[in-house]
Amino acid sequence: MRAAWVTAAGGAVAALAWAEWLNWRWSRTLVGKDSDSGSEAIVVLGYRNAHPSINVVNRWRVRAGLRSAASDSARDTQVIFSGGAAGGGPAEARLMADYAKSVLGFDGRVLIEDQSRTTWENITNVIPLLEGADRIKIASQPAHGLKARAYLRRQRPDLAERLVPADDYRPGEWAVLKPLLALYGLWMLRGLEADELRGLEADERKPSRADTR
Repeated sequence: MRAAWVTAAGGAVAALAWAEWLNWRWSRTLVGKDSDSGSEAIVVLGYRNAHPSINVVNRWRVRAGLRSAASDSARDTQVIFSGGAAGGGPAEARLMADYAKSVLGFDGRVLIEDQSRTTWENITNVIPLLEGADRIKIASQPAHGLKARAYLRRQRPDLAERLVPADDYRPGEWAVLKPLLALYGLWMLRGLEADELRGLEADERKPSRADTR
């Protein structure tokens, strides 16, 4: 019995370590080194907010987006909340912006993109807002952020060269759920090409049916 417990505990530790490593790796793929200079745009992606109040995932994404701002360049930072209405509820972008301002006390520059229904549309619709930024950060769960960065590379490889890491991965955060998030992330990324996941150049192509949230 004791051996079984030891085996189970060892398996749990291994699963947590694997999930931490995978999420860290995703957060550092398709990004360059952050110089902390020049203007920056932080894109915060919404997640399935079908109710009038902001859900727990979107609350976390807002916090991750705001903590991604370079402390010494706040006046040159714009935070872009992206996400349309899910079901009959209000637009995710507006819920996130309101949470950032009214709950977290954020008083910086905020832009809202409230028409997107998919990750591909998120990127398509925020591109006009990214043109003037020297650095671009995309805040979401690491796998979803990687998917969005791959889409930016497909649509606008010139803007993708400005991508730097967001602060959306921290060791131990979501620790108990990390293995499930890692498995979901693998499923989410199934539509990407292997060379995209390695950070190499990929041919631009239109999204397939797998390219959804």
